[in-house]
Amino acid sequence: MPEPHLRAADADRAAVASLLGEHMAAGRLTVEEYDDRLARAYAAKTYGDLSELTADLPGTAPTARPVPVTRSAPEGHGRCGPVGHGAAPYAWRSWLSVSFVVVAIWAATSLATWNLHGFWPVWVIVPWGAVLLAQTLGGGRGRYPAERRRLR
Repeated sequence: MPEPHLRAADADRAAVASLLGEHMAAGRLTVEEYDDRLARAYAAKTYGDLSELTADLPGTAPTARPVPVTRSAPEGHGRCGPVGHGAAPYAWRSWLSVSFVVVAIWAATSLATWNLHGFWPVWVIVPWGAVLLAQTLGGGRGRYPAERRRLR
C-alpha cells in the first residue's frame, strides 16, 4: 500500500473488505473478527488504518493496481473497417443496406395508401452512390491526416 498517512479511497476500502472476506472463508478469521475488521475497514480514513486490518494475515502483499488500457484499432483500420483500398467493400455494403431499407419504406408507404408516391429514395441512393463511386475510382487514399503521414 502507499504511504500510511495518505487518505484511502472507497475502492481501497472495498479491496480490503474483499480480502478480509477471503480470509474469513479460508478460516483465518472468525465471523466476529471479520465483522469487527469489516466495520473498521469501511471507517478507515488512511492507508495506515487499512494496513493494520490485514497486518497479521498471510499473503497480504500489496498488489499493483491494474492500469486502464486503451486500445486503438489496428494499423489501417477505422471504425467500420479498413481504410484505404479495403474500405470500398464496407462502404458499398452500407450503401446497399440503406438503399434496401429506404426502398422498402417507400414501397410500404405506397402499398399502405394504395397510391404510388414519388420515388424519394433516389435522393438518398444516387448522391451517396456517386460519392462512393468517385472514391472507389479515385482510390480513396490519404483522406485522413494519419493516413497521409503513413503514405509519405
